[in-house]
Amino acid sequence: MKSSEIRQSFLDFFESKGSRVLPSSSLVPDDPTLLLTAAGMVQFKPIFLGETKVSFSRATTVQKCLRTTDIENVGKTARHLTFFEMLGNFSFGDYFKKEAIEWAWEYVTEHLRLPLDKLCVTIYEDDDEAFEIWRDVVDLSEDKIFRMGEDNFWSAGPTGPCGPSSEIMYDLGADFGCGEAGCTVGCDCDRFLELWNLVFMQYNRDENGNLHPLPKKNIDTGAGLERIARIMQGVKNNFETDVLKPIIDTVAKITRVTYGASPEKDVSLKVIADHSRAVAFLISDGVLPSNEGRGYVLRRLLRRAVLHARLLGVEQPFINQVIDSVVETMRDAYPEIVDSKPFIQRIAGHEQTRFMETLRQGLNILDQAIAQAKAEERESLTGDFVFRLYDTFGFPLELTIEIAEDRGLSVDEESFRNLMEEQRVRARASWAGERELKHAEVYEEVREEFGKTDFLGYEVDEAEAKVKAIIKKTVVVTEAVDGDDVEVILDRTPFYAEKGGQVGDKGVIETESGHVRITDMQEPLEGVYAHIGKVVSGRITIDEPVKATVDIARRQSIKRNHTATHLLQWALRRVLGDHVKQAGSLVEPDRFRFDLTHFAGITKDELRRVEELVNSKIFSNQPVRTFVTSYEFARETGATALFDQKYGEFVRLVEIGNFSKELCGGTHVSNTGEIGLFKITSEGSVGANTRRIEGVTNGAALTYLYKEEDALLKAAGLLKTDPSQLTERIEGLLQTIKQQSQEIESSKKKLAKDVIGDLLSEAKQVDGTKVVVQKVDGADMDSLRSYADLIRDKVGSAILLLASTADNKVMLIAAATPDMVKAGFNAGNLLKKVAPIVGGGGGGRPDLAQAGGKEPGAIDKALEEGWKEIREMLGVKA
Repeated sequence: MKSSEIRQSFLDFFESKGSRVLPSSSLVPDDPTLLLTAAGMVQFKPIFLGETKVSFSRATTVQKCLRTTDIENVGKTARHLTFFEMLGNFSFGDYFKKEAIEWAWEYVTEHLRLPLDKLCVTIYEDDDEAFEIWRDVVDLSEDKIFRMGEDNFWSAGPTGPCGPSSEIMYDLGADFGCGEAGCTVGCDCDRFLELWNLVFMQYNRDENGNLHPLPKKNIDTGAGLERIARIMQGVKNNFETDVLKPIIDTVAKITRVTYGASPEKDVSLKVIADHSRAVAFLISDGVLPSNEGRGYVLRRLLRRAVLHARLLGVEQPFINQVIDSVVETMRDAYPEIVDSKPFIQRIAGHEQTRFMETLRQGLNILDQAIAQAKAEERESLTGDFVFRLYDTFGFPLELTIEIAEDRGLSVDEESFRNLMEEQRVRARASWAGERELKHAEVYEEVREEFGKTDFLGYEVDEAEAKVKAIIKKTVVVTEAVDGDDVEVILDRTPFYAEKGGQVGDKGVIETESGHVRITDMQEPLEGVYAHIGKVVSGRITIDEPVKATVDIARRQSIKRNHTATHLLQWALRRVLGDHVKQAGSLVEPDRFRFDLTHFAGITKDELRRVEELVNSKIFSNQPVRTFVTSYEFARETGATALFDQKYGEFVRLVEIGNFSKELCGGTHVSNTGEIGLFKITSEGSVGANTRRIEGVTNGAALTYLYKEEDALLKAAGLLKTDPSQLTERIEGLLQTIKQQSQEIESSKKKLAKDVIGDLLSEAKQVDGTKVVVQKVDGADMDSLRSYADLIRDKVGSAILLLASTADNKVMLIAAATPDMVKAGFNAGNLLKKVAPIVGGGGGGRPDLAQAGGKEPGAIDKALEEGWKEIREMLGVKA
């Protein structure tokens, strides 16, 4: 059977069992806990966890996968690959072990017609249920069923769905074995080949490693396409199947090496073929080379391919010829790789060229170091040397280890990794966090591959452009469709990116087939303009012509506010003095914020004077001019610059009338009259000698004034007076409230005396100490504290436990006079015993503590228990 026939046969078989046939998902999983898609179940993880509901309960796929856990074995064994295809069938709370086992056996024996004497199975050591199904339902003899350990308990990552598994194994025969007498299933040799892993997904593993039963039991199976093809096509290893042999042949032709003539050279041929296939699919799914995460996996694979090509004598670029073969071999199963081919070759070719130069320099230095180590009779290369080789030339640790081992030397990996960590700490100190670091690397790669974006926003609000790159979740992709959150990089743009306190523009990017709503604009790296938004209809693809249009009304509001901050700085220096300097700003469409250096608060009269000066310049319609000039000329003419801003040789100067000159890269109105109206809304301190002013302009200023007017009219209406008489009316009310407050306070004191008298009359004497344990109706916590303080002041020795209720909640307070605290009484300890009775808790000092609760019906029981505890604390026997 050809690989294409195996794929179709498998899908048809499980479709006949009621499964929905679904396409392969991307190698970049939509899951932050996973680096790459390493199994068919990854796209179904949310379904297994019960987080996503679907209309079907059975599915089957052929999933492209990538794993690098066994990368060192690729080419050295018959079965190990980095990129491979996984045939899978899945049940989401539908069928379970019996059907999964029966159907797998049916497909293997009746459709693939594999000989029964070559087949056996493994199960998890404690899975008696699976054992009985294989023995009693499938009718497999017990000597064909092998119980295994943790290798037969499967999961897709450190957390998430997992469960015991059962594997179908194929005996390739003694010729493929290790020759040891005890060689059997579980041996590391190539004799027993795992064809199919049936995972019985029963649990979810949390971050602490604990297993929790899943809401529904599920089935996740995976059968390696290349392994099945190897058996069906009667070849010795995966690399001789029809999905890899054509690529091997291409590599052999490029390197002028005959496959099968040399085991060592065969390893290199296999590594190049396998890694090139993985590289092509990774780039097709949007991964770019980098030094972190999945980008590093890509870079490592491509560099290992280049190294092995060099070992075969190839020192010229070759990768794109191999990618041609990969695309031709895989195009029928994955047609999208055909469309991505130019993009794949551009990225892979560029990375290859860069690394080949690195390799030339690094290999020469490494050869010298190895020769020196041998001359000095050392057994290893130092971590310091390996780190310098990596840091200076980008020479990967893995390649250094491989080459050193081939020459009989080891590498001090621990020292190398310590130096790497020290470097990471230094590098990350300049970034806000790990996420920014990863993003930055994506943008660096984009700029390196596609160049900088031309900014047109000073002159135009819309422009024709071309898509250079599309980024989804830090991954570069070739297209995005309806619903995708994206960052679009264009060759030219009218959109202003957030900078200098001014927020980024919003707007739309339109193509013939798609519409992207842009909600933010950033320049994460100099020259890289990221249009951040969502595809709201259709699709957008790289190299596609687009029309980019800024939200003009919003930009105009931003222009007004930005130019207003220039007027504000000028006015502040006039009113407060020339020491005033800008210490930060934020310019948004509906408001602005301006931080300034000043040693004192700004008075209302000073703020009023500033407003008057700014509005006078607005009303006089002063011209606003912007032009580029040399930094030296701008400073010589008196232009204001930000103290912490780095300027190049040429700068953009914003000049208003003949009174304001500032270096600024933002967008501005053409004359001050466009600002309309200026109003300060707040002023305050944000640090030592730093003040903050917030304000609004134009329509927002008018809205602010209307709101203030409405509040004034409403207040006047409530007080039944005219707005002009409101101040006098409020002053009269405040005087009345003051008098009434004094009367209330006097009444409270009188009431408190009465309550205290009642409490003391109910007090009990214990060895000369007054003990008050009482419920006080209608008292809040402040009143309870007041009663406790007054009683302690009034009597010599006293202990109190008071309780009250309000809004169906309990309040407790315990207190004691100093002599009782000195004798060992602790109010906080008392409440720790009493508060739980009323369903609460609390505590405090030995002399005064308070607590709350939510069970008013238990107050009497709590007070009774409190009385017992007080007697015990005082040493009184019951």
